[in-house]
Order: sequence, then C-alpha cells, then structure tokens
Amino acid sequence: MTLVLVTGGTGHLGQDLVDRLVRGGHQVRIFARSQKSRADVEWAMGDLATGEGLAHALRGVHTVIHAATHSPIARRGGIRPVDFFRSPSDVDAEGTQRLLDLCHQAQVQHFLHVSIVGLDEASLPYGRLKLAAERMVRESGLSWSIVRAMPFYYLLESMLAGLVWLPVWPVPRTVCNPVDTSDVADYLVHCAFDRGCGVREEIGGPEDLSLVEFARQYQEARGMHRTIMPVHLSDKAARGMGFVVSRGVRGTLSWKDWLQRHTAETRCAA
Repeated sequence: MTLVLVTGGTGHLGQDLVDRLVRGGHQVRIFARSQKSRADVEWAMGDLATGEGLAHALRGVHTVIHAATHSPIARRGGIRPVDFFRSPSDVDAEGTQRLLDLCHQAQVQHFLHVSIVGLDEASLPYGRLKLAAERMVRESGLSWSIVRAMPFYYLLESMLAGLVWLPVWPVPRTVCNPVDTSDVADYLVHCAFDRGCGVREEIGGPEDLSLVEFARQYQEARGMHRTIMPVHLSDKAARGMGFVVSRGVRGTLSWKDWLQRHTAETRCAA
C-alpha cells in the first residue's frame, strides 16, 4: 500500500479526500493539530504553522496531498473589510515552504498541491498568498502537481446563510460555477496516482449560474422568501474576488441536488 500524508485532512474537503483514499486501499496518515475519532487512518499530531511534528509525520511517506489552508473568509463564512488588507500567511506561505523543504529530506515521490481557480487575477491578500504558494511548489524540485478548484458549495451556503436576517439580499449578477468537495476529492485522488505531474486541469461545478440564481435556489430549498437585489460587479472586480468560471474538469453534483442532500443531512442530525 502507498502511504499518503494528507494535510487539512479534518476539513470539509479533507474528510471526503481521506474517505476515498481509504476506500482505494491506500494507507493514510493525517497531519493535524488534534486527533479525531477515526480509527482507519494514522494520525500525526503537529502544526503546519510552526512545523511542530512535521518531520516525524513525513517518515515513510510516498505521496503528500497538501489541502491545508488558513482562510478567515472561509472560517467565518463571509468577507469583512480587513480581508482586503491582510490574511494570515503562517499556513499557506511559510507552512507550505516548510512542508516542501521537509518533503525533500524525506524523499517524497509526489507532492499534490490544492489551489484555487483564478489566482492570476486575485486582488485579495489570501489569493496572493495562494499564488505565492504555487510558485514555491513549482520551484521546489519535487515531482509536483497543482490542482486548482472553484470555491466549494458549503462556503457558498455559509455566505448565503449570513444574509438570512436581511429582508433584501444584495447579490452580484456575476456568473461562476462552484463545486462540491466530493467531486474535487474524486479528482484529487485520480491526479495523485495517474503518474502525471505539473499543472493539472482545474475543476469546477457542472453549472454556470449567476450568483442571483444560486441565491434563488438556496431560498427555494430553505422554504423562505427574501427580495434579491441584483448588484452590478465589474468583470475585473469579480475576477479579483474569485468569481470566475472554470474551464477544465466538471463535477457532477448540482447546487440544487447538494442543497437537497445537505438539508436532509441537517434534519437527520437534528
């Protein structure tokens, strides 16, 4: 079995990714700050932001899938003014470089880096950090792959949920195609073991819809009605904030189907 180290393995994407790796017969080691109640994987405790435990976690590893990130926007489910001026670099920049250096020492055979579609025109500091991390990977001297993915459905759902208390929702008209983490996880596993390397095709969702339509479908799924006020956003501003349409691989799960599934799961949990 191939030993795979996954950073970010306890996040939304990471959990889907680990599920698929385990089902595929791979030996999986998760590098995390705290251990979860999962017994079908190895756990390596540490912190990418400081490097604690990282060298030990890489012992015997064949492939690294680097899905860890530190995005305040994703964690809180919305953009604040501070996000236009700064973003933490301890994981996405310093942490990535530290990981790459130690992968050299551990003789890792393949480094797969998870990134974001549209970074070349990113205006937010977080996007610029992710672009800098891509450059580090390219210059690392390792056998590497970079997969750019569109923003995930759960992030879109979180942002729309933050508008629920408003009677009128200001929503940009811009078109994009977010994607589900399950589709991205399937594609990442394929790229990790297809013997390819370099910049891979980016991945997005199956539908190119305006954010207004995404909001309408969200309201319909939640059984609510709020007035949606379409807002004009210039192409440059939209691209700078990551609202783009990917041109590579397409996922299969639609936004409407994801909402139905997510609603059912939430009710079961309740």
